[in-house]
Amino acid sequence: MSTAVISNIVILAAGKGTRMVSAQPKVMQKLAGQPMLAHVLQTAVLLQPAKIIVVYGYGAEQVSSFLVNQDVVLVHQKELLGTGHALLQALPYIDHHAKVLIMYGDVPLLHPDTLKALMHKVDRNNLSLLTQQIVNPLGYGRVVRDRYGAVKRIVEEKDATESEKKIDEINTGVMCILAEQLGDLLPKINNLNAQKEYYLTDLIDLAAREGILINTFISTDMDETLGINNRTHLAMAEKILRKRAAERLLNQGVCVVDPDRIDVRGQLDCGTDVEIDIGCIFEGNVKIGDNVKVGAYSILRDVILGNNVQILPYTLMESAIVGNDSRIGPYARIRPGTQLGSGVHVGDFVEIKNAIIGNESKINHMSYVGDSEVGERVNIGAGTITCNFDGENKHRTIIGDNVFIGSDTQLVAPVTVEQGATIGAGSTITKTVPEGALALSRVKQISVKDWVRPKKIRKQD
Repeated sequence: MSTAVISNIVILAAGKGTRMVSAQPKVMQKLAGQPMLAHVLQTAVLLQPAKIIVVYGYGAEQVSSFLVNQDVVLVHQKELLGTGHALLQALPYIDHHAKVLIMYGDVPLLHPDTLKALMHKVDRNNLSLLTQQIVNPLGYGRVVRDRYGAVKRIVEEKDATESEKKIDEINTGVMCILAEQLGDLLPKINNLNAQKEYYLTDLIDLAAREGILINTFISTDMDETLGINNRTHLAMAEKILRKRAAERLLNQGVCVVDPDRIDVRGQLDCGTDVEIDIGCIFEGNVKIGDNVKVGAYSILRDVILGNNVQILPYTLMESAIVGNDSRIGPYARIRPGTQLGSGVHVGDFVEIKNAIIGNESKINHMSYVGDSEVGERVNIGAGTITCNFDGENKHRTIIGDNVFIGSDTQLVAPVTVEQGATIGAGSTITKTVPEGALALSRVKQISVKDWVRPKKIRKQD
């Protein structure tokens, strides 16, 4: 039985990622809307370790800024001298009797169950190594076993013999080891190689020489161990996460019209009988009620939708709440701070920002409503604009219940339209409109009889 009663996770995230051809550190490259490192951290947290240690190096300021509010121990690898050296920097922070799981900031697709199985294999006489068997192992470190099947060492492609290159079992780099073993073996790794770096793979050879059995857990999921080294790998990982998200939604009963054309870049929770058309993107935290339809190519970011809501195609929504039985779009833009009541209709080319719209109100065509409070059963005609910005400050527009606003109206805030009022089309409203009143603000129409239009002057040759 293991003497370890707690677990620590060390995430090695110090690399530069030269093949990304980017000024950003590799682990901060975006994957499904989040830094790659965020996915690794989320998996680590699911394992409920006593401590998570992140070793960072290249792009130190950017990585540490991202991690500053995370419940992790930060360790700075000032000199990038290899994975063995990176883990050595973390050694003083590791709990003495812990099982230590070593993960990588550029391997973001691992399943928690795989890592649990790997950790289960560790005791005072064993460490465990995550491996994989692949058809074409070119470029990977090979797992070399003796004639009895015991793991003896890891050999890199450039150092492998012709027979070793034929080995199809490859090292993923992910391993679990007791802290006592790690403390004994890690300082023995040397940098006697062409790169003058300390390689963590040498730990396997040292452990075997010390009589420590190397247990292997062979991952059967060919996707989960993908390491991200370049833009092609990043695109592959994006596709894998997209597929996983679609499968999860389908298993929950969500109708995903085309699983290959949906992007979930955060957390998406759906009720029953939800239908998602092609090309939709969900970012941040999105919660969708029952009997909701999301039209093609819509983008929802940090949005809550009630029941029986229809989002028509090409709608963009951000940080908004929508009540039951509402209809939004097509081509609508709902900006942060918007709250729509029940039965609200928002039509094509309508933009709403930081506004509360009451139950059963309608803004059906080409209007802008910003910094406003709109009551219930209000009809806002086409081309209406709330003029909320005076060049320096924002001002609010207040519209009461049962108001009718004619097309092409400008409401110059701060202004109030009291309940039951009517505003004639083409008006500019700068003062309070009393309850039940009709407000008109128009230039008097003039008709000039027998008007002759100007004629185009022909140029002389």
